[in-house]
Amino acid sequence: MAKYDDASWHYGGDYPNNLPIINAYTHIGMFLTWCIDRNLMSEDQMEEAGEALTQVRNRTLNGAEFLDSVCDGKFTTDDLDDTGNSFARAYYGRKEGKYASYFDDYKNLFHTSAGEFIVYSVDNSWENYERIKPVIDKRFEDWKTFQ
Repeated sequence: MAKYDDASWHYGGDYPNNLPIINAYTHIGMFLTWCIDRNLMSEDQMEEAGEALTQVRNRTLNGAEFLDSVCDGKFTTDDLDDTGNSFARAYYGRKEGKYASYFDDYKNLFHTSAGEFIVYSVDNSWENYERIKPVIDKRFEDWKTFQ
């Protein structure tokens, strides 16, 4: 098992005092929600967290809450199937290489009108998920082209 991300890496450091800890889960949770929507979850996750996966798909549980309650704040290779892991390795957090970085796309989408960006201040809402979803969809389609 390898970790793609861990909420504690974010709230365990130079985290803003005025924000709730769950905000450290938002960016991870949005990507995880996309993976759930695209049916890229591992068989183990489908067996162990089937009800929670359904709740995410039905929008009664968001990705940050899923990450917290089901994954203990950790987004790992055990969460995804082979296709999901291949894509996540190519895109999630990647800073260089052939593919764009999820974090860069997230940052570019959610910057403030003043051009500032504070990753943890993005509202954990379905509206914001619907804004990032087509960006990830496009990156996924581009990635599939090169496979």
